[in-house]
Parts: sequence; C-alpha cells; structure tokens
Amino acid sequence: MSLSAKEVLSQTPLYTDEVIYTFIKLPASAIWAGAGIVADLGESFSALIADKDEVTLVMSLEAWQEDYAKRLPLAEQHGEYRLITFDMVLEFSLTGFMALVATLLAEAGISLIPLGAFSRDHILVPADSFEKAWATLQAAK
Repeated sequence: MSLSAKEVLSQTPLYTDEVIYTFIKLPASAIWAGAGIVADLGESFSALIADKDEVTLVMSLEAWQEDYAKRLPLAEQHGEYRLITFDMVLEFSLTGFMALVATLLAEAGISLIPLGAFSRDHILVPADSFEKAWATLQAAK
C-alpha cells in the first residue's frame, strides 16, 4: 500500500542550512561555463539547469558576490533564498507531494521554487519568509 503525500510529509525530516542562495541566469550557450562553476563551487547544495533559452545556476549568494559576479558581468542575478530539503528518499511514484507543499505555503502567503533531485525534493523560499515557511511545514507534520 502506498502512502499519501500527507503521510509522507508527516514522516519526512526537514533539513536546512544557514546559507543564503541566489539564482544566476546565463545565456544558453554558457552551459560549459555553468557546469564549470558548479564543479568549482564544491558546495553541499547548488544546481545547474539548462534549457533551450538559458542556463540557470543556484549558488550561495556569498560565492556569487565574492567569486563570480566580477567574472560574469553579463549574468543576471536574482534574489535571496533559503533552502528546505525534504530529507528522505521519495519514491518516483509518489503523487501530490509537491502540490501539498505548495498549497501549504501558498495558504501562508509564501512563494517557493521547487527543485527535484534523484532521491529528494528541495524548495527555495524567499529568505525573509524562511522562518514562516519552516514553521508552516513543521506544523503540517
């Protein structure tokens, strides 16, 4: 018997760190540069998403400001976010999990940016909404 999204959320530990993250937009042709940056970062959380229109990096704001902003003057940088990881292996067949998370946070007036890894889902929430987002998700458990 498979578990519902609500049951899975109730059993899933939440993880965060103290890092402020930001989004970086590069042109689609910059895929190798983006991959090099992610490899160079060596951080516990970063992301590279490439599509037909752009390359998006998620990295710590500190790394961006100290190491990459001057090296990539044409890149666009946006926002300050905090990470929440659903720290349990989530089955590929699980349905409605992110919909539940999005609904809970939407009802609390909090936006989110979801990122799925192979085994775990992550969300980034605006840094100034992090405490409320964390409390909302903990209360739903």
